[in-house]
Amino acid sequence: MPVFAASGTGATLTDVDGQSYIDFATGISVMNVGHGHPRVVKAIREQAERLVHSGAPVMMPEAYVRLARRLCEITPGAFPKKALLLNSGAEAVENAVKVVRQATGRPAIISFHNSFHGRTLMSMTLTGKVSPYRQNFGPYAPEVYQVPYPYEYHRPAGMAAESLGGACVEAVRQLFKTTVGADRVAGILVEPVQGEGGFVVPPPDFLPALRNLCTEYQIPLIADEVQTGLGRTGTMFAVEHSGIEPDLVVLAKSLGGGLPLAAVVGRSELMDATNPGGLGGTFGGNPVACAAALAVIDVMLDEKLPQRGTKLGARALGRMRGWMDRHSHIGEVRGVGAMVAMELVTDRATREPAATMTNEVLRYCHTHGLVLLKAGLYDNVIRLLFPLTASEQELDRGLDILEEALGSVAA
Repeated sequence: MPVFAASGTGATLTDVDGQSYIDFATGISVMNVGHGHPRVVKAIREQAERLVHSGAPVMMPEAYVRLARRLCEITPGAFPKKALLLNSGAEAVENAVKVVRQATGRPAIISFHNSFHGRTLMSMTLTGKVSPYRQNFGPYAPEVYQVPYPYEYHRPAGMAAESLGGACVEAVRQLFKTTVGADRVAGILVEPVQGEGGFVVPPPDFLPALRNLCTEYQIPLIADEVQTGLGRTGTMFAVEHSGIEPDLVVLAKSLGGGLPLAAVVGRSELMDATNPGGLGGTFGGNPVACAAALAVIDVMLDEKLPQRGTKLGARALGRMRGWMDRHSHIGEVRGVGAMVAMELVTDRATREPAATMTNEVLRYCHTHGLVLLKAGLYDNVIRLLFPLTASEQELDRGLDILEEALGSVAA
């Protein structure tokens, strides 16, 4: 957007010229609790007055330990866990790869087409979209292999919808036979719902079947919950919808309440495989960020924000699906919880992506008071990432602007 942010409160951003915007981007899914939540701000202020930084590898701040314990308590998995705190989602993905490689003694990592895992060398290599993330930044990291993710709206011609999830898991088995043996695979990395890929919700059988495959071959399963975690899908973590227990969970974005913070949380036997000094960093587990995260978790649970997100998401989905009768360029409306999107096409029969129209819709919204993002392999998905604390009135006003944009662009 060609403006500059000055302040934010709840679901509203204000630019340096005093113009206010309803925020349906939340800093790319970072402000799930909204801007300036008083409990988070209070925690940041109090911690900053006590200790800003000591360096976890030097003298670990007690806030690091409290947050690590809390994360082990709330993440899925009825087994002993440990947590590592870092600065960003990409850094957490990199360290999850280090953990499973060290623990298994194997080199290979499997990820999925249309995925996004970050912009560092390894996380970029794991990402399943070339433009704009990979560009000419290679050579890429070795021993990374990719298979299809079950994308219902663009499933292969002639394939029944009920076969899609199983077919994608079968593609992993085929990879074991054709490209890399299962005994060389250190881990499989998956988004429970694809974020930058366009809010692609997999069929319900996909993640359980993938979990079973990983158990069968003794391959750690890594769930990338960077965008889906912390209440966005209507549960604290998206994997809860499928009932699976990943071996490692990667977190970031809304965890820090706006401050840089990420985590890898997983089985103790995996996390303990690395010798002291092998994992960590100068700023990882900064006490101010940890204090913010502890407040975020309390707010999420005390104010029942995942459940509130479900209600807001259902309200948004209902309205957006109602637009489909009037706007033929809406190919599909989809989502889970407050992770809601619509895919724009030039023709519903061919499902040809309408990337240019998507950009025009965004421009209209940006100039009429709504912060909004696109996503998707074809850059034709408009995604909604409103704060879980937004009021119904704020949600409706943002949707009004989006509806106006569709009408203006289609006219």
